[in-house]
Amino acid sequence: MRVGELLGEQLAQAAHELLRLLPTLLGQVTAAALSSPGEAGIWSRVTDVYGCAYTIAHRLMQPDLADTVVARQTWAARQTWNPGTEAVAAWTEAGTHQSAGHYTDGLTVVDRAITTYEGAARLGGYGPTQVLALGSLHLRGIVLASRDRDKAATTAHTRHARELAARIPAGQGDLIMHNLTFGPGNLALYEVGSSIELDHPHEASEMAQPLMDTPPKGLRPSRVGRLCIDTARARLAINDLEGAEQALQAAFRIAPEMTEIHPMSREVLRVLVILHQRSKPSLMSMAKRSGLAPEL
Repeated sequence: MRVGELLGEQLAQAAHELLRLLPTLLGQVTAAALSSPGEAGIWSRVTDVYGCAYTIAHRLMQPDLADTVVARQTWAARQTWNPGTEAVAAWTEAGTHQSAGHYTDGLTVVDRAITTYEGAARLGGYGPTQVLALGSLHLRGIVLASRDRDKAATTAHTRHARELAARIPAGQGDLIMHNLTFGPGNLALYEVGSSIELDHPHEASEMAQPLMDTPPKGLRPSRVGRLCIDTARARLAINDLEGAEQALQAAFRIAPEMTEIHPMSREVLRVLVILHQRSKPSLMSMAKRSGLAPEL
């Protein structure tokens, strides 16, 4: 079994376990926070748990549940009086606008959160927590701006994200805290995605190839799987059908459950199957795993 496949299975098992534990855990951590008035630290834990709940709701394509989770996470973050925790909640809130296609609204949330948090960061200095929070907000801004076809805003968020990523010591890999990932590796993945959204698929495909060959250090399987999906999108756009299929197969190996339900992987797969007129067993196998076969 390849390393990517093993990591994918471990991720799926962890997601199932988290889904089983979340309802009880949310109740317990919220009760503990409510019984400890003025204890900011435990409210940060509540915010983190709601962040996990948002990830599950988002991955399972439950937007109404995701909206409810975001409202609760924002409420919990405000109990901390911690600008960093509120920045994490803003990142999640902007994600609901992204999922709904309300890119301008999402950018407003991101820009407001960056302005607020930059003031706090300057006072306390740019340590790992500050770099993670601000960098993640700029990554969200890259997605929202590129999907909104705003090249200037995409460029600005990318520039700021690069400056923050340069603060991370070389060789350390990306920072992973509070359900966020930020560093040069994840930034490279976002640049691939923004190039696709801004109609530069050749550039995106060229950028993606070395990342596919050697995934950035420390990235979780879900992020590497998303890279594979974006690579498939870029290759499909330049009519590299074989390359698009290979990228999808890699996504299924590394992050199978995410790939099965992700709308972008499903769309690429649907187009590939139609173009090949169901003549390739490998494509039909992926279509069946994604639940697309009866539609085609």
